[in-house]
Amino acid sequence: MTEKDRALVVRADEAERVPLPHGGAFHLLADAGGVGGALGANRLTLGVGASGARPHHHALSTELFYVIGGVMEFTLGGRVEAVAAGGVVCVPPGLTHSFGAAPGSRADLFAVLTPGVDRFEYFRALGRVQRGEADFGELLPEQDRYDVHFH
Repeated sequence: MTEKDRALVVRADEAERVPLPHGGAFHLLADAGGVGGALGANRLTLGVGASGARPHHHALSTELFYVIGGVMEFTLGGRVEAVAAGGVVCVPPGLTHSFGAAPGSRADLFAVLTPGVDRFEYFRALGRVQRGEADFGELLPEQDRYDVHFH
């Protein structure tokens, strides 16, 4: 069996956990390089009312979100959508979006970006920024590399 023919299996206790403030975390599940560029996947847990991402768009990739638990609040273009557990949001390339746990709610979210971009290092850096260990400006020169273009 070649590397190309192998399935990626990541058990919950094997995923790298990047801590965020208020008990949240990124759980790094699949980076593009490990799946032939097909996708990237992560789980995001957020504390009550915590921000998940500031306004940005992806030039190349579609992003799919599945709300595992709680309520997420998405800003999609100019409209705000509250999405509870079991709901799905699919964001096409070019659409400005942001998201976070809805006020008064914790949230648990599964996200897939396709085609994939190696973004594990981006999530590690973002974790440092959100914990106050790094400056957001460090991410700005990396926007093309990670296909995350901030507004």
